[in-house]
Amino acid sequence: MTNPTLELMNNRVSLRVYDDRPIPQEVLDTILHAMMRAPTAGNQMLYSVIVVRDENTKKILSQTCDHQAFIATAPVILVFLADHQRWFDYYRLEGVGEYCDRKGLSFEAPQESDLLLAIEDTMIAAQNAVIAAESLGIGSCYIGDIIENYEVHRELFDLPDWAFPIGMLCLGYYRENHLRKPRKRFDRQYIVFDEKYKHLTDEEYRAMYAEQAATFQPDNPYGADNFAQAFYARKTGAVFSKEMARSTRVAMKQWDGRLLNPKIPQK
Repeated sequence: MTNPTLELMNNRVSLRVYDDRPIPQEVLDTILHAMMRAPTAGNQMLYSVIVVRDENTKKILSQTCDHQAFIATAPVILVFLADHQRWFDYYRLEGVGEYCDRKGLSFEAPQESDLLLAIEDTMIAAQNAVIAAESLGIGSCYIGDIIENYEVHRELFDLPDWAFPIGMLCLGYYRENHLRKPRKRFDRQYIVFDEKYKHLTDEEYRAMYAEQAATFQPDNPYGADNFAQAFYARKTGAVFSKEMARSTRVAMKQWDGRLLNPKIPQK
């Protein structure tokens, strides 16, 4: 079974080499409109998006996001922020703190659960942008490394406490005759379970990762004995991953649920 939408999703690849054509404003507006039609918790739209075209800013991002030079070549970059700042600014404007004082309620800052909910909203919207762009002949590449270097990005984009850069998209037209090579995914039996979580057996894990394991190079630079060890060294345990963890811990200090009307005891 197929249709144009499914074909588009199946043929989409991460694009890191872009045509020289700029993205017209009306095309970008179309992508952003589709983005904002994404599902959202309680219709809160717990995200903001910063459109980046400035060459200097793109060069900075190409360094702060794990030194990926191609980022600077993207005609347009979208920085996606998990954002509760907007709601709390509105709460202050409309006297929510005073209301809580009258009612003996705790007026609490956003906390970890609020950040997670905002991240859900944000990345659903980002994927809408990806699909809309793809339908218009514009490729994209997700950059998770925007999570790194929180302090630098906070200053670069003048971010308030409760707006966290959780994702980034590089956008640009495909070059003529670009060869698409969709990467194979894991078999569904290892990812999709009926009713309850399935703990895979050792044999299933080895079958799941068999193709990746076959690419292992014994003379790898990590001194690893197998694919799993090499992958951990290259990704999960790498320097950039450690920086992501550090950066996230710094940002999370703001999402602490502290009392904003401290005279009221927390219940």
